[in-house]
Amino acid sequence: MKTIGMLGGMSWESTASYYKALNHGVKNALGGLHSAKICMVSVDFAEIETLQHQGDWQQTATILTDAAKSVEAGGADFLLICTNTMHKVADEIASNITIPILHIADATAEQLKLDNISRVGLLGTQFTMEQNFYKERLTNKHNIEVLIPEPNERKRVHEVIYSQLCQGIIDDDSRTDYVRIIERLFEQGAQAIILGCTEIALLVKPQHTQVPLYDTTKIHAEAAVKLALAK
Repeated sequence: MKTIGMLGGMSWESTASYYKALNHGVKNALGGLHSAKICMVSVDFAEIETLQHQGDWQQTATILTDAAKSVEAGGADFLLICTNTMHKVADEIASNITIPILHIADATAEQLKLDNISRVGLLGTQFTMEQNFYKERLTNKHNIEVLIPEPNERKRVHEVIYSQLCQGIIDDDSRTDYVRIIERLFEQGAQAIILGCTEIALLVKPQHTQVPLYDTTKIHAEAAVKLALAK
């Protein structure tokens, strides 16, 4: 079994979901008392969040690169960046380590293609929805068309992530807003919705809407288990 590297803490709420999913995945595959071999470094999200909103992506890249080097030094065979948004600096991190990064957008795209889905709605932070690092990877590398919410809806989605979900707060009114946005994207032609922030699945689950949801945390973790157990 390969050792899974985790770059976590962004936020710790979703990192806890990753840890649980990775261990469940290995246990389900191997049975008994088996669990995942993991090396994790968890950063202080308050520091990262401040830099994100200041637009200081270079400093976030420096912090995460240093953390990734520690994960590699700890014996990881490959790296998960346990957040969608910080894949904005994935290329810079990759250029400073020797182990491969299992990219969250690639893992999600592979699942979408298996399900014959070529047009999706994307929910996430405003950084993920509005900037090109995530959407263009889906479109240019995987030929998946991406729809995003209207500006006021993007603001609401972003606000809920940082003020509620990253702090473990689950609010029914916020869920209602998210479901309305999801269903409007579906009406615009999205075949499914990418929950493109690792916290969103804490709020919106398949029982809340008939629109197909792709939980990036779950998909990323499943891809990691498959890679870790590959012969």
